Amino acid sequence: MEVQGRDKEIALMEQLLESDRSEFLALYGRRRVGKTYLIDQLYGNKMVFAMSGLHDATLPEQLQNFSQAFQSSTKQITPTPKNWLEAFHILIQHIEKIKRPSKKVVFIDELPWLSTARSGFLSSIEHFWNSWASKRKDILLVVCGSAASWMIQNIVRNKGGLHNRITQTIRLLPFTLGETEKLLKSNGIKLSQYQMAQIYMVTGGIPYYLMSVKRGQSVPQIINNLCFNKDALLAKEFDYLFESLFGNGQNHLAIINALAEKNIGLTRTEILKKSKLPNAGSTTRLLDELEESGFIGKYTPFEKKSKDALYRIADPYTLFYYKFIKSTKTTSNTYLSISQTASWPIWQGLAFENICLYHIPQIKDKLGISGVNTLQASWIKKGNKLVQGAQIDMLIDRDDAIINVCEAKFSQDAFVIEKEYAKKLQTKLSVFKQNIKSKKSVFLVFISTTGVQKNEYYFDLVQNEVKLTDLFADAK
Repeated sequence: MEVQGRDKEIALMEQLLESDRSEFLALYGRRRVGKTYLIDQLYGNKMVFAMSGLHDATLPEQLQNFSQAFQSSTKQITPTPKNWLEAFHILIQHIEKIKRPSKKVVFIDELPWLSTARSGFLSSIEHFWNSWASKRKDILLVVCGSAASWMIQNIVRNKGGLHNRITQTIRLLPFTLGETEKLLKSNGIKLSQYQMAQIYMVTGGIPYYLMSVKRGQSVPQIINNLCFNKDALLAKEFDYLFESLFGNGQNHLAIINALAEKNIGLTRTEILKKSKLPNAGSTTRLLDELEESGFIGKYTPFEKKSKDALYRIADPYTLFYYKFIKSTKTTSNTYLSISQTASWPIWQGLAFENICLYHIPQIKDKLGISGVNTLQASWIKKGNKLVQGAQIDMLIDRDDAIINVCEAKFSQDAFVIEKEYAKKLQTKLSVFKQNIKSKKSVFLVFISTTGVQKNEYYFDLVQNEVKLTDLFADAK
């Protein structure tokens, strides 16, 4: 099957095959994002060895796994090595017998599962690369892992023998709306962009989830099959996600549980209070791991310092799981039932905001500022009986003396700015202008699904408009 999307990643990976030196590629990204599939499709016929670590396995089991992978890759039987140094020596002996001049790909998947305490794996792969592979011109060593933070700390930013030895790093992200559309269409899924966006708000652009979408089904059927029917993929996925990425992920879950209670997000101090985690570097590491894996986002409020940053759930699937899957009993029409609840429009608003935050490049393209340096932020002013408060979930602070205050609305029909809502918008903008230090001009941008109806309030308030179809465009 042809690889859909990933054009930039494919171009980088193909360059590594053509270079005149050995290359060391570290590719990472969350579970189900398509790492192994991409590597197999691009490098499959170039591989001289491939193996994947076993989850929660002992060192003898991992070494036996190496022996079986070696037999599968080479059609040769080898005794189970006593340690990883011996395993890589066996691999070296095999590769040295291969005489073809083109790149020889060595692929090691789920690296974090192999590098367990006292296994000696990391020092052995360092030795394999530094003492042998890097001295040749025909080796492409590819390491891969779903535990993004582990890959960054131990491979990409390694302070030991692999320091500055990685020649290419790729973080594989979930699909954009545009890439999602291409994948679904390639599988014969004939849905409108609005319907695809509804699916995206549940799956978050994870290719493995999208591949489970069946032809000829409506959005309610698709989401029921993915989330609520018996043995639904996404009904059971969440617990395994955290176990496979973080091992004992109870502390990670404590953070997610805390964030799930507050839609606008929490500061680090508020997270500590709700999760009862210590104010220590270990908690900072947990937050970093969740952010690198794409589960949470960190947003520094406008004109505030990093210590004031707000964390919120950024992964659409995680948000949908907590809002509906976790507490919903399975029925044949679950989607239609929950779509009538009071929490549904609240979730839709949050989910659409997350989509907008993930598609900032497309929004900038539509605004004609793709080449302008910008900073995305939120802003909140707490009010009381004497002072008017306001909250802005998304603004774009531009270097060309403009601040775009973004208002995101997800609706099936053109959004209408009524009189009362216009007053709220005007108040929000006034409070914002009165309480910031910046002298930049403030432009209101409306981001909607099918557009905003052109009435007197529209022309009075809205400076720019972005539609859902613009989010589906390829970013320049």
